[in-house]
Parts: sequence; C-alpha cells; structure tokens
Amino acid sequence: MPRLHQRLIRAIALSMLTAVGGLVACGAPDAVNVYSARQEALIKPLLDQFTEETGIAINLVTGDGDALLERLRNEGDNSPADLFLTSDAGKLYRAQADALLQPVTSPTLQSAAPPHLRSDENYWYGLSVRARVLVYAPDRVDPAALSDYAALADPMWRGRICVRSSGNIYNQSLVAGMLANDGADTTAAWLEGFVANFARTPQGGDRDQIKAVAAGQCDVALVNSYYLGGMLQSDDAGEREAAQQVTLFWPNQTGRGAHVNISGAGVTRAASKPEQARQLIEFMLREESQRWYAEVNNEYPVREDVEPSALLQSWGPFRADELNVSELGRLNAEAVKAMDRAGWR
Repeated sequence: MPRLHQRLIRAIALSMLTAVGGLVACGAPDAVNVYSARQEALIKPLLDQFTEETGIAINLVTGDGDALLERLRNEGDNSPADLFLTSDAGKLYRAQADALLQPVTSPTLQSAAPPHLRSDENYWYGLSVRARVLVYAPDRVDPAALSDYAALADPMWRGRICVRSSGNIYNQSLVAGMLANDGADTTAAWLEGFVANFARTPQGGDRDQIKAVAAGQCDVALVNSYYLGGMLQSDDAGEREAAQQVTLFWPNQTGRGAHVNISGAGVTRAASKPEQARQLIEFMLREESQRWYAEVNNEYPVREDVEPSALLQSWGPFRADELNVSELGRLNAEAVKAMDRAGWR
C-alpha cells in the first residue's frame, strides 16, 4: 500500500475522533482558511497530509455549498477564507461570476486539470470527476433497452424511473448539460417525457434512489456513481445488500458520453494567503492525492495519468462528455426554469 495512502487512512481514523473548530477565527492565525462544501471525512485527511508535508496549517470550515457562497458574499473583502472548495462546477462558476474568486496561473494546475474541467480564465480547477449514471434492476430490465438519457423519456419507462428533486444541483447540472448539447426545444421535450415516467414524487438522495430500485419501487434510477460505490463498501449491511441488487449502466456511450461534473477549488478574492492556497490546490492534484480520491471517495481522478480504483475499474471504461463544465453554471438558471415548466419538483 502506498505510503501516502497508509497515512491518509490513519488520518481518517484520527479525524473521526477530532472535531473541527466551528469558526475560522478559532484556528491558527497563520493557517490557510478553507471553506469546504465537502464533508470533513472526505477532505480533511488530505488536508492533514498537506500540513504534515509543508508545515502549512489548515483551518477547515464545512457547510452547505450555497450557504458558504452566501457567507463569502456577505463577508466580501473582509472574508477570512483563502480557498473555496465545493462539489459542483455550477457553484464554482457562480463564485467566479460573483467576483468571489481570483485567477491563479500555474503551469502545474493547467497541466494536471484538462481544459474542460477547469475555468477558462483560471479561477478554479477540477479536483475529481463524478459521473451521473443509470442504475437498474437486472431482473426487470434488459440492458439492451437502455441507451442514453434521452431514451428515458420513452413511454416504455412510464412509472419506472426514480430520481431526486429538481432542487438538487446534480440534476440541475445534468439538464444544463443537455441544454448546452441539445438546445432548449429538445431539452424541454425530453423533460416532459422524462417527468411523465416518474414512479413516484422525487424524494431523498441518490442512495434512496438506489434503495428504491432494489426494493422494486422503480426499475431505473439516475444517480452519481460514487454513491453506488459508497454503498457497496458501506458498513451498513442493508446498504450493501441494496447496492448489490442493482447494476450500473453508462449512458450516451455511442454519442457524446456520460454527463460528468467535478469537485473543485478556487482561491478567494479576499485571500490573505493566495500562494499557500495555490500550493494546496496543486497538492490535491498530485498523483498520490488523486489516487486517494479514487480509492476513498469512489470518484474518478481529474488527471488522465492516474488510474481509477479497482472498484471503479470493475464498472468498465466509459466515454465522458467533454463539454466544458463552466456551461453547467452558465446555464443553471435556464435549467431550473425548464425543470419547473416540466413539473419536475
């Protein structure tokens, strides 16, 4: 097992026993202040390793992505945050559009993150890739009947699809990607048919959709792949059992590829330690850090020279949509309106 991976696994155990300080002001005064929409267990071990290697301390504040964005807006130039880290390109785009970030030019970052997975103007960089996939009940669905997202509007799926609400940013970004690729009219027609095929009122998170397929409440669900990975590796026997009853399907493989999103980070406009914040992003894009993301978080590496974990590889290679993820933020408002018009609640 790689040395970094061993250290990070130990750090996970330590982080479970140690609570993070609630306010940045309570942390070390010379530390890099990170506002993170990612859960502590999914990011703190990596931050602890960065501190061990560089001597640069980290003050971590976690919370909902929208709430952290609003906090950055309210704090303005007085914000103590040096780095904003979140789990959706749309929120990073919004932070850039609201002038909450500053551009960071770094050959290391630009070579590690492919152009379509980072800001065109270097305001933020993707750290991991998450795919929006289909899971289905193999005893009730012939995989030959599955193809792409568009086919989910076919009447053959009437009453057979589970998905979470339109308020979820992952669904909003999927629709934004369809708007960018297919246009407003085609997307509106798809939404109408897709919503008509719901097996139940949208509810719960992606894990709940997987459980619903396993329980026979629906036959197909739209989820992020790492939720399935997390359930397969869960300490909860019920979650493992549900995940084992479904099969992952990669949509749009004969066309543009499966929709993908990112987790990513940008240096804040008010950062008092922009260089240290840049070093932290570079650290998270190192080969070993990228491998840890894949092994622990079940997300795909941004770096093309880092292989996915064994579990992710067991799902097979897939073609990913190479649409610039900035489009997911640019078209977010239009996507929400289109979903509302179609009755996706």
